[in-house]
Amino acid sequence: MPKQKTNSSAKKRMRVTGSGKIMREGVNNQHKFEGKNSARKRRVSTDQEIVGGDRAKARKLLGKLKGR
Repeated sequence: MPKQKTNSSAKKRMRVTGSGKIMREGVNNQHKFEGKNSARKRRVSTDQEIVGGDRAKARKLLGKLKGR
């Protein structure tokens, strides 16, 4: 049986922590910072956990087993 390939776009956007959480970058954090206030820039700069039904989809794209 062939090996499962990791989705290339998913591995650039998400990462799995040591405890098994799947993290992503905050939204609106790429450009046009002049129009955003400092509090907003700090808030979106932190990584956020993927929760809910999207977690299972992200795990599949990253090629991770369900229980780990």
